[in-house]
Amino acid sequence: ADQGVIREAIAQSRIDIEQARLLTLMAADRMDKRGNKAARAEISTWPGYAPTPLVALAGLAAEAGLGTIWYKDEGGRFGLGSFKALGGAYAVCRLLQREVAARGGAAPVASAELRAGRYTEVVAGITVCAATDGNHGRSVAWGARVFGCRCVIYIPEAVSAGRQRAMERYGAEVRRIDGGFDDAVRQADADAAAQGWFVVADTTYPGYTEVPRDVMHGYTVMAEEAIHQLPDGGAPSHVFVQGGVGGLAAAVCARLWQHYGAARPRYILVEPEKAACFFASAQAVCPTVVTGELDTVMGGLAAGEVSILAWQVLWAGADAFLTVPDRAALDLMRLLAAGARGDAPVVAGESAVAGLAGALGALQDPALAEALGLGPDSRVLVFGTEGATDPELYEKIVGRAPEDVAAAATE
Repeated sequence: ADQGVIREAIAQSRIDIEQARLLTLMAADRMDKRGNKAARAEISTWPGYAPTPLVALAGLAAEAGLGTIWYKDEGGRFGLGSFKALGGAYAVCRLLQREVAARGGAAPVASAELRAGRYTEVVAGITVCAATDGNHGRSVAWGARVFGCRCVIYIPEAVSAGRQRAMERYGAEVRRIDGGFDDAVRQADADAAAQGWFVVADTTYPGYTEVPRDVMHGYTVMAEEAIHQLPDGGAPSHVFVQGGVGGLAAAVCARLWQHYGAARPRYILVEPEKAACFFASAQAVCPTVVTGELDTVMGGLAAGEVSILAWQVLWAGADAFLTVPDRAALDLMRLLAAGARGDAPVVAGESAVAGLAGALGALQDPALAEALGLGPDSRVLVFGTEGATDPELYEKIVGRAPEDVAAAATE
């Protein structure tokens, strides 16, 4: 009887702790269900919206010794090639809606009215800007074109010419600066303050949280789709998500937490060895800046500073922080393109495979796999966050053009 009382007390304490952590999550960044629902309601009305596929990599899972691997393939999102289409464009839409209302327009302002040009006189005089390694800038540029405002994008010196051209095709003015992503963030913020522009960033810093929160709410649409695409009774046991500044990882963590509660899957954040700001922050138990060139092939994850809001969510919600070498990403791109162990070929960009690399890498270390509870019964969910966003670079790495890989997947 005494043991039963003790077990009941322990179970209740776990519930209380989980509820306290969830309240911490909500207070940290207002990643609430209302914001998630608003993002889904808005984005689902955009022309070209469709849920991206959730692909079962049964062959790879069997060879790796896992029960299941589900790969959420974001390569086709709105024709932009990555999940970022959900965040930057949504934040641009929300910002313009607020500005039109504040400047004497109707409130609320429907996005369809913005697309139709009803508020052109107001919107055409607004400039949004952003710093990016490629995909976020493309989303902001696309959103600016769709909703009618001007756009200036700042890119680090290492961003490829192909990714720059992709943003320019949407009408953005692209400014290449010396230094890395964090330098681009600071330059965009300084120029915006001087010119009266609006920064649309996917990272937060003191005094700047509203727009990045909109970006993150946009990202939750991807997680929501995955939840409903999973088979009945097939909730994931583990989720491995790539880091960067943390907006994606925090958004997915928040949505899964809200949906599954205390039964949520183990959540593991994965970063490149050469750009592991969350790993360093976890070790220091506080946000920590990683310096240096951050010259990882996973360019979309080459961040040296965490988003503060993302850190608040992930410090409370992540179960582990891992790093992976560049060679793991390159090998996985080729493996997925070839059709991993009988699976259908998948076009995955350099930053798309970090989460999957973390899961497979953890299995190579028995002690780590045991600590994570990773084994033959595990159901692993990963997010393939981009396709071939730079087709020339993709072909150089994989040895085949992305369209050829995509064609093989339909045979």
